[in-house]
Amino acid sequence: MKPSKIILPAFLALAFSSNAKIELPNIFTDNMVIQADTMAAIWGKATPGSTVTAEGSWGESASAKTGKDGKWRLTLKTPAPSFTPTEIKITDKSDNDTRTLGNVLAGEVWLASGQSNMEMPMRGFWHQPVEGAGEQVMFSRSLGKGIRFINVPKAASYEPQDNFNGSWMECTPSTTSEFSALGWYFATALRDIIDVPVGIISCAYGGSKVEGWLPAGIIAKYPDRNLEAEKNNPDMGEWERINVMYNAMLLPVAGYTVRGFLWNQGESNVGGHDYYPTRQTEMVHHWRDLWQNPSIPFYFVELPGWEYGGPDKTEAALFREAQHKGADTADGRYIVCTSDLVYPDEVNDIHARNKRPIGQRMAAAAATYSYGIPGIPHTYPTFKEMENHGEYALITFDNAWSGLSPNENIEGFEVAGEDRVFHPAKAEIDLSKLSVKVSSPDVKDIKSVRYCFKNFAIGKLHDNYGMPVVPFRTDNWDM
Repeated sequence: MKPSKIILPAFLALAFSSNAKIELPNIFTDNMVIQADTMAAIWGKATPGSTVTAEGSWGESASAKTGKDGKWRLTLKTPAPSFTPTEIKITDKSDNDTRTLGNVLAGEVWLASGQSNMEMPMRGFWHQPVEGAGEQVMFSRSLGKGIRFINVPKAASYEPQDNFNGSWMECTPSTTSEFSALGWYFATALRDIIDVPVGIISCAYGGSKVEGWLPAGIIAKYPDRNLEAEKNNPDMGEWERINVMYNAMLLPVAGYTVRGFLWNQGESNVGGHDYYPTRQTEMVHHWRDLWQNPSIPFYFVELPGWEYGGPDKTEAALFREAQHKGADTADGRYIVCTSDLVYPDEVNDIHARNKRPIGQRMAAAAATYSYGIPGIPHTYPTFKEMENHGEYALITFDNAWSGLSPNENIEGFEVAGEDRVFHPAKAEIDLSKLSVKVSSPDVKDIKSVRYCFKNFAIGKLHDNYGMPVVPFRTDNWDM
């Protein structure tokens, strides 16, 4: 059998799962969170030529005519966010058929996508735990108040799909263990900051490349990828294939009204730092088109530390640099730094277990940029300039107005001279200038300074809020 048939799950060949005359895709189920204070999209199938009406128990309604194929789509005005459940009744007036969605919360909805570090559930992977997950799962009924999740199962298809097998879930010990750990920590932190319900659509596939989440029309212009050749390659792993997650996982939820996107992906594209920003930008623009919202925000996660073929090599460092540059030069894109969140024993484990701070940092950024809440720590010290003094150099930073910590014995700095050979550097803070002085007895005339600019390096320099310094280099020698 051809791979395109092998990787097409049987359930995707089905229409919407209901036997009723009104058919709803599974993104609309009991327990859902509907985006508050907006016009939320609802769609499905009913009797061709009929009128379908959606009525919210908060007093709003909207109607739409079905087409010849029975498809309909409408937008319903939603209420202010509330922890009090509501319901939505959808009626096909020609048949007097009604579907009721119960236990619906109005709140903030986010779509979480990417590869395995986004997919990673609270229960962890094989021999790979999520730190603190046992306590979170145990008390998830109270810790998860107002949090709802829906998981889009991993699937791949070369043909566009319109549904998936899943439903919205409340938080209980038996369900929370299957939630995205990063999504869980983002949702609970955001709920606590803004005091409203939060819904997470988890739509991630371990090992997937950015090209897996793009349509065939965009991929066709990439000289290094051949969609037709990949379709007929039985030896290619499903997770490596281009276009297939887009068809099987993203399209069924595309258009569900959300506040924004959370994106944790890049491990499978390491080595492609020259092309990745362009392709990610094309993904951002295309997803915004799918949701018909040109300003919908994206919150990215910095690539985690791992050996990537050699911990002292720089392919991953170059990729992180490209991630930051892409986020810093585009509207509505933000990135959280994670350079301090891996442990020494994780050099060969790409699934870092410390997920809580990542989710919280994403929530802090969203609270700041998407909800306009002032005062929340959300920035990271970033390289500003290098002042060369021959045997030593002074490094100054943006976003470090209150200083850095620790003051001395700072790890992670390297310096190089004209020979471009890097040596470990002594680093200490010049308290009078809030700059870092770096030097090495092996380099008499410093030409470049690097900080944590390796595949695997643990950042230990922070600002006063504990936000890590973003890895950087002062040269462009690998470009």
